Amino acid sequence: MKKSVLFLITIILFAFSLRICAQNGVEEKLNLPGDNLNLYAVLNLFQESETLELFENNLNAEDSKINNLDLNNDDKIDYIRVIDNAEGDNHFIVLQVAINEKENQDVAVFSVNKDESKQIQIQLIGDEALYGKDYIIEPKSSDSASQGGTPNPGYSTNTTNAEGNTVVVEKTVIVQVQTWPVVTYMYTPAYVRWNSPWYWGYYPSYWNPWRPYYWDYYYGYHYHWHSHYHGHYHNSHYYRNPLYHNSYYSRSRAQSTIVQNNKVSGNYNKTYSKPETRQEGAADFTQKHQNSTRPSFPTKNNSGGNVIHSDKPVNNGNTGTTKKPETNTKPQINSNTKPAKPSTTNTKPQINTNKKPAKPSTNKPYQAKPYKPKPKPAAPKPMPKKPMPK
Repeated sequence: MKKSVLFLITIILFAFSLRICAQNGVEEKLNLPGDNLNLYAVLNLFQESETLELFENNLNAEDSKINNLDLNNDDKIDYIRVIDNAEGDNHFIVLQVAINEKENQDVAVFSVNKDESKQIQIQLIGDEALYGKDYIIEPKSSDSASQGGTPNPGYSTNTTNAEGNTVVVEKTVIVQVQTWPVVTYMYTPAYVRWNSPWYWGYYPSYWNPWRPYYWDYYYGYHYHWHSHYHGHYHNSHYYRNPLYHNSYYSRSRAQSTIVQNNKVSGNYNKTYSKPETRQEGAADFTQKHQNSTRPSFPTKNNSGGNVIHSDKPVNNGNTGTTKKPETNTKPQINSNTKPAKPSTTNTKPQINTNKKPAKPSTNKPYQAKPYKPKPKPAAPKPMPKKPMPK
């Protein structure tokens, strides 16, 4: 009974806070496709991941509720693949969606670079097609205490904006993030550059796309972590990696005409059509994370293999309203019918030599012949009598 009362109070307070935000004119959304991928949550997941492969797995997990993108507008969540474009000590880790068999769209890119003083800088930059220009998330300086880093208040550097112009930033604070597990791994000699093997129509066997949620439900779910997200990360308007424009933006950035046409046609606007689902998202969070204040993602299972997602989303009976209705405007791709990724454990298929395949029989099936009665033998003709001798 006490839990039910606390749950009801939480929902009332949350609804009241939403009304206050609306009255104050606070607009949380960009009205762009990127609203359905919270980059604060993505950066937090990156910080907690051990490898880029595990990061990709958890990013696309349904129970994490981070990926809510449907860029090709087929009412199915898009799989986000992770590609590391490494150049020496610079890594441009691209988050990319295959729109169809011919077009790809970059969603965001991690800029990870090590400068001359061996300090590592990280920025997560949203693609301007999805987030607008200069949408940059980076760790706050307060992270240096918890991550073992030391800020340098006198640091100054030359940075570039999206147009390639040089901007001098004085007294910026650079956070040492080399203790992040994934960063530590990326700068070890054993690191092999990660390039996601999946592409359009060919995805992991454990991954099945689900229907996307309406944005207000998605926002209501992530709203509870805002204090954590904004306490550790913040927006920036400067590109700290001077190679960002020439090495990534001008050379390898992938853009999709389908995404651009969907934006112009207003096809993404339907995601904002259910504001009443915001409270449902908040209720789902409360039921799922009653004792949690921030997201926590598993790393490895007991055997050291892939991640395990044990806390499945709670079915609160509102999935018919929180998720967008399925329109079936495009053929669905069943990932389970695709061949699985080739195994790298050098195992060979076992052949059972105890049984030999039976040879096909050469005997023709028996067919009964129709019965024909045998003709009766003709009566023997009488022998002619010989004449008697006289």
